[in-house]
Amino acid sequence: MPSHRLSKKHRRVSLAAAAAAVLVGGAFAAESATATTASRPAPEIYTGHVFDTCTAPSLTTMKGWYGSSVYHGAAVYVGGKNRGCAQPNLTASWVKSVSAVGWKLVPLYVGAQPPCQKSANPEKMTAADAVPLGAADAKDAVAKEAALGMKPGSPVYLDMEYFDPKNTSCVNTVLAYIRSFDKTVKAKGYWTGFYGFSDSSAAVVAGAKDRTDLPEILWYARYDDVYSTTKGFPYAPTLYTGHRRGHQYAVNKKVTHTGGTLTIDRNAWDAPVAIVGG
Repeated sequence: MPSHRLSKKHRRVSLAAAAAAVLVGGAFAAESATATTASRPAPEIYTGHVFDTCTAPSLTTMKGWYGSSVYHGAAVYVGGKNRGCAQPNLTASWVKSVSAVGWKLVPLYVGAQPPCQKSANPEKMTAADAVPLGAADAKDAVAKEAALGMKPGSPVYLDMEYFDPKNTSCVNTVLAYIRSFDKTVKAKGYWTGFYGFSDSSAAVVAGAKDRTDLPEILWYARYDDVYSTTKGFPYAPTLYTGHRRGHQYAVNKKVTHTGGTLTIDRNAWDAPVAIVGG
């Protein structure tokens, strides 16, 4: 998972502009419209540098980094039985405080992992339970975000680790879980995102012919050291356009800025982030 896990001035897209992106050209609606989709607030878009690290940093570090680094976006692990690190700092108060500083947060949920995955995980899906488990995990993910003050209209990024994309039965099980997870997330008024490896879990999502209830936003891990969500995009260029891409391009970098040193993964971002506050 991320972080267990150039310089370009970031820009923010207002909710009104994001709503226009949804309505004009159907950037978000094109791959996500289903009869079960609830009316959802427009997403908030952030374009710029995002870092992710296993444990959410202290407020002091976040304040220091905001003023002294290119990073104004940070990914946080909101929950999931397979979440790898304790999160003593990740509270509703922390979310409110770092958001007031200006940080844009990317919420990650480490859900059930594929049955063919070789690594041991507390929660793995099976062909028999993929659908109910996907729905249950989605409800938990939304509840975790809501408890942190991340409102409807926020994305839920499902973290799916590496597995063999040539294993047909495993792929079918994974897609069943993802569709159930995403269908439930959308019904709760949140947007659906997905983190995965460009040659494995993300490739399975991007390559699926049936687009029903698949993630609306794709965050792909491709370690090419290229800060871009377009250059080197490994799938059809028509996929995930309209502010729906994140690219994890470098991992496990020890970086020091005002406020402290962190080991981070680096991401180019042009996608929804959590909606916090009024």
